[in-house]
Order: sequence, then C-alpha cells, then structure tokens
Amino acid sequence: MARIRPAQAPDDDFWDDERPVRRHKAVRYAVPAAIAGVAAATIGLVPALADSGDPDLPKISAEELISKIAASDAQRLSGSVKITTDLGLPSMPAGMSLGGGASDDGASASPESKLPELASGSHTLRVAVDGPERQRVSILEDAAEYSLIHNAGEVWAYDSASNTAYHAKAPKEAADKDAEGEHELPEGLQDATPQELAKQALAAVDDTTEVSVDGTARVAGRDAYQLLIEPKQSGSTIGSVRIAVDADNGVPLKLTLNPKSGGKAVVDVGFTKVDFGKPAASSFEFTPPKGAKVTEQDELEREAGADGADGAWSKDAAADFSGLNVIGEGWGSIAELKLPGGAPALPDDAELSGDEGAAADLFSGLGSKVKGDFGSGTVFSTRLVNALMTDDGKVFVGAVDKDALVDAANAAK
Repeated sequence: MARIRPAQAPDDDFWDDERPVRRHKAVRYAVPAAIAGVAAATIGLVPALADSGDPDLPKISAEELISKIAASDAQRLSGSVKITTDLGLPSMPAGMSLGGGASDDGASASPESKLPELASGSHTLRVAVDGPERQRVSILEDAAEYSLIHNAGEVWAYDSASNTAYHAKAPKEAADKDAEGEHELPEGLQDATPQELAKQALAAVDDTTEVSVDGTARVAGRDAYQLLIEPKQSGSTIGSVRIAVDADNGVPLKLTLNPKSGGKAVVDVGFTKVDFGKPAASSFEFTPPKGAKVTEQDELEREAGADGADGAWSKDAAADFSGLNVIGEGWGSIAELKLPGGAPALPDDAELSGDEGAAADLFSGLGSKVKGDFGSGTVFSTRLVNALMTDDGKVFVGAVDKDALVDAANAAK
C-alpha cells in the first residue's frame, strides 16, 4: 500500500473536461501528434484561480478524503472552468490544429480537430452535466464559441467561427445501456466529469505513491480540502498531482499537475464558478443554425478510408498498431508498440508547404536523436509525456524521462 500520512487540508484545485471522438485527416508525424493528443486528453484537467483565504475545516485523513470522493453521488453541475496547459510545445501556427489544419468542409468542427488546441495556453470553458446521458462543454474564444454536446446517445459539435457542425450517433448497444441506466459515455467523452478525472489520478495510488491531505482552499467560492499525490519512483516526469475536493459533497473542484522538473504547472484545471443544481434542459439541445455545414461521422470515416491510400494514418491503419506491451509499473510505466509498416519517413522540409510545413517545424522542435543498445531513434519530448521512436519502427511512450525510455528500449532489444 502507498504510505499515506494524515493531514489536514489544502489550498488548491480542481478540474473538469470533455473530449470526444473521430479523427479526420492524416498527420504523418503520428507519434508526436499522439503525444500532444495524450496531453490534451490528460487535460481533462487544469486551472482555475482559487479564492483567497484558506478555510478552517475539521481535520480529515487521506483515507477519509479518498473515501469521500468515492462516495460522492453528485451527477449534476454547471459552471465555468479555466484550463491552463504548459507542455513545453512550440506555439501552434495561427489557424492550424493538430488534427491536420483548419478546414471549411465541416471536418473542422469535429472534436478531434478542435480539442487539441487545449494542449497549450489558457482557455475558458462553460460546462454543464446532467447525469451520464447529458453533458455540454463550450470553449469560449474572443469572437467565437466551440460547443460539444452529448444528449442521450447523440453527439453534436459546433464551431461558430466557421459555421460548421459535426454529428454522430451512439451505437445501438450504447442506447440500450442508456435505457437500462448503464450508460457509458461515447469514446472521447469518457472524461467529461471531474469525478472521472479524479478516479484516474487515484487509480495510480499504490506502493509507488505517497498520498496526504495538504491543507485547505477556497475554489469557486466553496470550501475544499487539498489531496496531494506524489510519485516515489525515479524516472517519472510527474512531481505531484493536487486535487481540491469539495468539503461538503466530495466533488473534485480543481486539479493541478506539477512536473518533477519544477516551474509552472503542466496542467491546471479548475472551476471558477460552479452550481450543483440541475442544469436547464435547453443546455443540451442543439439545432444547426441556418446555413451551417453539417458533417456526419460516417462521412469523415469514408474520407479517412480514402486518405489511407497515400499513407495517411487512417482508422484502419491505427488498427494495425501491434505488439502493445507495458513495461514497468506505477508512475514509471512505459507502453511499447510497433508502428504499422515500420517507422515513417518524414519528408524533407523542402517538400512541404502550408500546414504540413508548419507541422514539420512544430515536431522537429520536439525531437532529439538518441542511440543505445537498441540502435538509434528519436525522442519526442514535452514537459509531461515523452516518446522514443526507434528507426526500426518501435515506439516507447510514457510520463518518464528520456533515460527511462532508452533503458526500456535497450531491455526490449
């Protein structure tokens, strides 16, 4: 078991997010793009500024606070969330997304095309949750808004800047689960609530982890205890995870992930406003505005299939990833897999233009050559997740440092 030291209460943080499904066009630099995607996914976190003044709350042990989170049955909430992410990624060129570039064909509204933007900078979200069947997340921008709505088996995404919409329906099995009260969120939306994100962080708690209560905080006007989770293993890039837990109902209000290297938080997600009442039903209703270009999920799937002929990383290609193996345990776990067809050859910069050239510049800034008993390869780095792509087409990825990746590749030789 992890060594859990009793404590009192913290001074920080929470989190909430959304993140759906479907990819549209190819990015040849699959692994580095995946790193940014993992970061975006990890993002289901990040910051909201806590109110000043730490509340005086009754003492509570780490075990009791974890039990309080597990026992929380709050399934309804609405409010605003601030997300700040600093993964150490180069700045994205204006108008370009990691999903393959801006587009006016409707694909630009797909969640996969939009949500990677959360992998850097600060963003304000408006969220609403009404049980497992209805969630809404809106990304507020200077002159536009992007909304993602899940309502009883249907998913809509709408980008007001381009007046494009994306629509998908859950499979019949998911609808059956809805009717039986056993609903699972659509792929990519499974981390839509702070509760789910906290569960993921707490799932890592074992004898490689130290857990304590580290003070109290005021978050979004509510009293909270702060749970501190610290890896004890060497090699991990994670320094600590702080979860601000509502003292009344046990709901995580903020989550901050700090890197072992120090400096600003990698991910800081938290409520700035929160209400645990039932959101208005209209929050989950959506009709495409007049003139909006609507793209159905199956249309994007057909496009992805067509793009696969020229080397795009289509859905079928993704299914070809093989030999997935997890090396190590706890915070030092590293996933090993083989790329379909071996390592992709990145084109010369001279052959690229527009978004492709910008993507090449972006990813070249992340990569560094390494050698070892395994041969040679390239390490793609962020402040959180690192990946080693060997020249013979193997990939080693995890929230670990470069030396740990090289050691894993040498051992797997």
